[in-house]
Formats: sequence, structure tokens, C-alpha cells
Amino acid sequence: MTPRESLFPGPQLLAEGEVVEASFHPDRAAYLRATLILAVVFGTGAGLVLLAMGNPHPWAGPVAAILAIGARAAYLASEALAAEWRLTDRRLLGPGGQTIPRGQISQARRVFGDVMVITRAGDKHLIKYQADAAAVIAALEGGRR
Repeated sequence: MTPRESLFPGPQLLAEGEVVEASFHPDRAAYLRATLILAVVFGTGAGLVLLAMGNPHPWAGPVAAILAIGARAAYLASEALAAEWRLTDRRLLGPGGQTIPRGQISQARRVFGDVMVITRAGDKHLIKYQADAAAVIAALEGGRR
């Protein structure tokens, strides 16, 4: 079993006659942009904390934050970039076996570079690292029943 197969229930889980209308793949540039934003925010925070504590080397905070977040990003990249979502004529299929019937999708909205899908029951699902979040939202709202 490949890593992609373990994260996404493959086409064998489509019902008879069910058609995939769109696939949403994570974008590497969006992933790197989100990682860079995390590094800048937490690096700045770490430097300010060290400065407030009177540390003579406040530069160590941002350096450590950048190294830690960079290592985290490198370690998680293969998993994060394999998390594919598929929109069929009946439901939205996500990584790890997530299934949302199309009639249960109440709202889709942009959260930074991601798309948050909210169901009628109030459950929230995040389609992460999308290059064109507006297109994902349009696809999700286009077939809402």
C-alpha cells in the first residue's frame, strides 16, 4: 500500500454510477507559504519573549523557530501534500475515509489558503493548502442540493 492509498480511500469506494466531478490536491507553494508565515510569526514571538526576559541573545529565538518549523515542514510535507479530496456527484470524499454527503454541506469558506467545509450538523473539515481556494469553494457550492 502506498502512502497516498493509506491517506485516501481509493476509487473502489465509489458507489455504482457515482462520478468524480473534481479533485482538490494540495499545492506545494501554498504549503511552503503557510510554513513561512508560521516561521515568521513564531520566530518574531520567540525573539520578543527573549528580549523581554533580558536575554543578551534574542536572535536565538527566531533562528530556533525557523529551524524547528523548517524541520517540521520537511518531515510532514509528504503526508500533507498527499491529502487529496474528491468531489463526486453525491458526496465529498476526504483523506482518512472522511465522507460528507453533498446535501449536508452547509457552507464553504476561505481560511487563509485553506477551505473550511461546514456541515449542517456543524462539523468542520479543512481542505488544506489550496492554490485557488475560490475555485474550490465554487465547485463545492455549485452542486449543493
